[in-house]
Amino acid sequence: MAWGRDGQAAVLPAAAPPPAAGPGLTRLEVLRRLDAGPRGLTDAEADGRLARYGENHLPESRTTRGLLRVARSLRDPFTMMLLVLGAVSAVVASWGTACVITVLVAVSCALRTTGEIRAERASAALRELVAGTATVRRRGRPDGPAATREVPVEQVVPGDVVCLGPGDLVPADVRLLGAAGLTVHQGMLTGESAPVAKHPVEVPVAVIPRQGGGQPPVPELSGFHHPHLCFQGSSVASGSATAVVVATGAATQFARGQAAGPRRRRPRAAPTAFDRSVDGISWILIRFMLLTPPLVLMANAAVRGRGLETLPFAVAVAVGMTPEMLPVIVTTALSRGSARLARESDVIVRRLPALHDAGAMDVLCVDKTGTLTQDRPIVDGAADPYGRPDPAVLRWAALNSWWTVHLAELPEPDPLDEALLGTDSAADDTGFDGVDALPFDPERRIATAVVSRPGAWARHILVTKGAAAEVLERCTRLRVPEPEECGASLPFPDAVPLDAATRADLLTRAAAHAEEGLRVLAVAVAERRAGGDAYTPEDERDLVFVGFVTFHDAVADTAADALGALSERGITVKVLTGDHPGTAVRICRSLGLGPDPGAAVTGRDIDALDDDALTKLARTTTVFARCTPAHKARVVTALRRAGHTTGFLGDGVNDLPALRAADVGMCPRGAVDVARETCDVVLASKDLTAIDRTVAEGRRSSGNVASYLRVTISSNLGNVIAMLVAGAILPFLPMLPAQVLVQNLLFDIAQLALAFDNPPDAALRRPLMLRPDRFLRFVTAYGSLNAAADIATFGVLWWATDGDDPFHAGWFTENLLTQALVITLLRTGRRAAEGRTPGPIRLATAGLAAIGLAVPITPLAPLLGMGTLPLRYYAALGVVLTAYATALALTRKRRQ
Repeated sequence: MAWGRDGQAAVLPAAAPPPAAGPGLTRLEVLRRLDAGPRGLTDAEADGRLARYGENHLPESRTTRGLLRVARSLRDPFTMMLLVLGAVSAVVASWGTACVITVLVAVSCALRTTGEIRAERASAALRELVAGTATVRRRGRPDGPAATREVPVEQVVPGDVVCLGPGDLVPADVRLLGAAGLTVHQGMLTGESAPVAKHPVEVPVAVIPRQGGGQPPVPELSGFHHPHLCFQGSSVASGSATAVVVATGAATQFARGQAAGPRRRRPRAAPTAFDRSVDGISWILIRFMLLTPPLVLMANAAVRGRGLETLPFAVAVAVGMTPEMLPVIVTTALSRGSARLARESDVIVRRLPALHDAGAMDVLCVDKTGTLTQDRPIVDGAADPYGRPDPAVLRWAALNSWWTVHLAELPEPDPLDEALLGTDSAADDTGFDGVDALPFDPERRIATAVVSRPGAWARHILVTKGAAAEVLERCTRLRVPEPEECGASLPFPDAVPLDAATRADLLTRAAAHAEEGLRVLAVAVAERRAGGDAYTPEDERDLVFVGFVTFHDAVADTAADALGALSERGITVKVLTGDHPGTAVRICRSLGLGPDPGAAVTGRDIDALDDDALTKLARTTTVFARCTPAHKARVVTALRRAGHTTGFLGDGVNDLPALRAADVGMCPRGAVDVARETCDVVLASKDLTAIDRTVAEGRRSSGNVASYLRVTISSNLGNVIAMLVAGAILPFLPMLPAQVLVQNLLFDIAQLALAFDNPPDAALRRPLMLRPDRFLRFVTAYGSLNAAADIATFGVLWWATDGDDPFHAGWFTENLLTQALVITLLRTGRRAAEGRTPGPIRLATAGLAAIGLAVPITPLAPLLGMGTLPLRYYAALGVVLTAYATALALTRKRRQ
């Protein structure tokens, strides 16, 4: 069974895999097991294996379609509650209410479904931008010559011999057959920032049969650090190699890193912040609405002796308590926010509620590489053997880089060479002539340039740089620092013997630099008599140790400003990396990140902690280093368990568990395909400034939703309390069911403008979480004020009118006017409305007030059971509204 491009299972022709092999396979034995050779496959063999094993692409998640997508948009409890209320309204023959609720739910589902489809199409377009080829050796016929050719990556099959060079993506899991100076970037798989050296070796390996399309048995890839194995998802940093493909498609380590499998796009261990908010508020409202009809029926039965004839009114009151526009407001606000991000910042929101989660986020977990740093080393300093700064060491190292790059004809310089050549101490060919070069080799871990001075052809100078242990192993003497320029006193007549104790001290110093987060290169030189033979690694001996050059990662240009912006928004940044603790701590200190970034926690420390202990530690720790994918996921889960709304930014296979565990998972558009399919938000780049814009948009959208909830439920709660009081003291129903329906419909239409609101900057500075407890306290306080205004209106109506029809008209008008006030004054929450009220809000409130004043004097009034109001009512109503607005302002000021 294999997975096709559409995510559906595709049955492949039955194929018996080759016989299983035992451990200890050599390169030749691997080729034999794969029925391949160093000259590559024939075209016919390649076509047969492509049909047998399937194309070389990753399993893709199934696309949700049709009714299943619609059903998913209906699964939140509030939408289900609306459907139940619609059904109850239909049972009691309140067809208008039932139709309105049905239309609102349908509109919400359509908006949410359209937004998700748009996001999926944008993600699919990103995948199409990444079309690649691989260089393979193929033959037209069995006895024909081998030729290299470019083929689409999808057509690479097990047994293909591929050729790799700088910048190439590794097209599948491969075993090296030959390599020269090969290093690969596999940070997408491991999180490491530095390239990893790879070279072919003959080592024992366990062999198991692969599953998925009848893939042949290949070496068990138990980790990414085997020197003779390269993996899909990595890229060549330097050097060249030939390798045989041992696994493709779903059988690669890249595909196996998808712990949840291809069928499930977003498995979660716990509800997200949006889920928790909606569930909490929904259940509060459900309790209110379940309680309201019985209270109305009991009040009317006990006081007025009315029976089931008040049931339609009771249902209308319950519907009036319901913020039935909530699904539409939520979907509209989030859709507008996601559309604005896509248009202005090239950010794709794949799951609409994730925009709310981004706004509620108070902890952001990131990797170091590419986020806080540029993944580009720069020179930190140079020191002599005694630890004193010495620019001569840097000049020797730059001389080595200059001639190694030129004489070895490397396609592109090593990042460390680039850093050295970019310094003021970089040597050129004016002081020395190049003779030969021995480029960096992963086994030697050093590079040597052979130079001579003009006019001194009989003497050659070897300049060697590389890993401290390997360079010091080849040194027999120690340079005594002198002020002369580079090479002025060769062959260092004052050099002293290098004993074992001094060598151990130098290695300890190099290790200390590494613990501080620095990369270390040791530099040594020697003089040789010129000869006719080419230089070999055997000539790298009897060297004079010159000193150390240290490097640190370049900080991303936007990192400091972005971290400052996130801090101002109340977001704490934590670093989860597979890199060395010292490297991560150094970067965090340079950026001023965290209260104490020096207290780094490693993967081993995490393994030693239970969940409760890790939860306590995660709250105060900034740096988590040497993290595996499982460690990252545990830390994210611990932060969520501690009550934080947690985001995670990642781009590799090693980030998948953490992306799934976070409230909101984010990745850049350059991330691996499976990360883009798993995450909630796809950013234009791996840049924290893009996250800041996403957070701001999320808070803007969530603020509009919060404004709607505050406004509508405060007003509705006040109306329900007033109706219960009116039912107890009035000899008639305070408002007819048709009037309740029309009033709610007008109010709902006006409140749709809240989805187009533009909250002030102050509302975007802190994480915005719709917490049910705070929400309940807010609506209770302001709902009581609304109820007091309604009851005061009852007194005015009792004094100014005669009969139930004028009473209905008066309360109808007062309700719409108070609701217009509430929209204007409470739209920004506990703080006063700041700045100029947006156009949609002004139009909505003005229209609502105008309708409230006009309906009682239009021909619609008799149809709705309303009578004419006397002028004195309007004068008294002005007093009530003024007092109500003043009470709102005072209460808001007290709660600021």
